[in-house]
Amino acid sequence: MSADPIRVAAFYRFAQVGEPETLAAWLREAGRALDIKGSIIVASEGANGTIAGAPDAVAALLDSLRGEPGFEGLTPRLHDAPAVPFLRWKVKVKREIVTLGVPVDAAGGAGAHVAPADWNALIADPDTVIIDTRNDYEVAIGSFAGAIDPRTASFGDFPAWFDAQAETWRAEGRRPRIAMFCTGGIRCEKSTAYARARGFDEVYHLKGGILAYLAEIEATDSLWRGECFLFDERVSITHGEALGDARLCPDCGQPILADDHDCTSAQGE
Repeated sequence: MSADPIRVAAFYRFAQVGEPETLAAWLREAGRALDIKGSIIVASEGANGTIAGAPDAVAALLDSLRGEPGFEGLTPRLHDAPAVPFLRWKVKVKREIVTLGVPVDAAGGAGAHVAPADWNALIADPDTVIIDTRNDYEVAIGSFAGAIDPRTASFGDFPAWFDAQAETWRAEGRRPRIAMFCTGGIRCEKSTAYARARGFDEVYHLKGGILAYLAEIEATDSLWRGECFLFDERVSITHGEALGDARLCPDCGQPILADDHDCTSAQGE
């Protein structure tokens, strides 16, 4: 007899949270009672987390969270795992649910969502500038054809990079249409809001992120190249959410696709 599957749910929601500590305390107790593992970050701007447990338990926690003001439309990404991929249950209160480092109105000021089915037409237009908002080591194993790699080590580096890029565009007399993307969508809620606050009007981002695109678009029609890195036990996926070939370097912890990976973890020692 096969063991019952473990349900893994990744989610985020930008919403005004008046008392983050109160919401976090409730989530800690609710998750503990349901034997949930994983982690959730709560801030005044919303919540972001990945949780795992029995399917009914995960559904119960998510349904309860949807009962909180502002979380009614919470839509997680789900997959099943053979075992619980997390050892502990953690709920933390932080300043941001994803750290950009500068204030933006992600709930009301983000760019327009573009469905995966419409994404190819947008980024194939030569007047569209495509920006990958993920970290450099994620971009290294896969990205959309023609996308700019800001070569950022963390999301907190993005504002400075964008400001410098914006100055270049202004010097050229350009105000381009911008299309941004990330793994699941959360970064782009902030990065597009940041771009709009800097005076760019035509700003778009991929609804549901790369994960939604790979799930919905056939490989034969795809403009994606390579694999998509994941911060979970799968490491990477390709079209149809099939497992990729990437593995984590035992020295630096970054995803790699080839045996000739030039690991820099020992530099400076």
